[in-house]
Amino acid sequence: MLSASAESTGAATPMTDDALVGDAKVILPEGISARVRVPASSANLGPGFDCLGIALGIYDELIVETTSGGVEVEVSGEGVEDVPRDGTHLVARAISHGLAVAGVSAAGLKLRCVNAIPHSRGLGSSAAAAVSGLAAASGLLVEAGIRDAFDDAELVQLSSEFEGHPDNAAASVLGSAVVTWMESDRVGGVAATDTAPVRYLARRLAVHPDITATVFVPATESSTTYTRGLLPDAVPRRDAVFNVSRSALAVVALTDDPAALCAATEDRLHQAYRAEAMPPTAELVTALRKRGHAATVSGAGPTVLVLGVGAVPAEDRDVAIGLGFVPSSVAIAGGVEVTHGRS
Repeated sequence: MLSASAESTGAATPMTDDALVGDAKVILPEGISARVRVPASSANLGPGFDCLGIALGIYDELIVETTSGGVEVEVSGEGVEDVPRDGTHLVARAISHGLAVAGVSAAGLKLRCVNAIPHSRGLGSSAAAAVSGLAAASGLLVEAGIRDAFDDAELVQLSSEFEGHPDNAAASVLGSAVVTWMESDRVGGVAATDTAPVRYLARRLAVHPDITATVFVPATESSTTYTRGLLPDAVPRRDAVFNVSRSALAVVALTDDPAALCAATEDRLHQAYRAEAMPPTAELVTALRKRGHAATVSGAGPTVLVLGVGAVPAEDRDVAIGLGFVPSSVAIAGGVEVTHGRS
């Protein structure tokens, strides 16, 4: 069922049409497949910069099949105009990485991507792509009888180190809301200058059943790299203390006390500094908060997220529409779903 590879081109290298096999000694059989459904995510939730996230019911779907050679990528929906159609596609790279972890490769792959998560809008599309690729690799490995599926902790670790945003990745893996953190073997924990391997860890929070989510998505895009560059290297101690208290309160509000959401989503560490990059987003967050909504910038923006009890009233949605945003009520989502089989 499995064949040995005589080639060695470096398993860590992203897949290309001419170099799929890598260092792997085992090649997946042709004709096995996996199907993945992965949710969007919103990071930070106001105060929880780089550590809080929530899964949202907007889904990308992936079907991957092993073939005799090359990489073929079909895309519909979001990104259809600009994502690559070869082995440099982020999902294909994530599949390659997941297989390489198990010492396995594929002679070829066919990917069918149906994308609903908006790109470059602060809804975790890159993290979702990483999670879907790694989950697909897991499904292929199971179908080939090579190993058990990656467990949740492995998927969080692999997707976080691959894509770089554990708050988004963990939310897409685990579903609901998550708290994430990093650990290393270094005495004193993880330092800002650490280059040693880091463990990415996460815990799922059971979101209160009364809490609903509304996203306000603009037509404009935002670069996480650019908006992160607007943040200062140091902040006043009082602002750090403020965010620590609000992050702790956010856990309580999300799980037990939705009435505290407005206070729990206040922030002094990142949103104000990024406002110059997205004036309509900053204006909408301010307007919605004045109307009593727990509104935050979703991730690096420019989407706005509102968490609360019940729907956002029509008159408040109209404010967002007037600023160029499209409002949509979305569910708090479960985690990534994987099925596998033979085509």
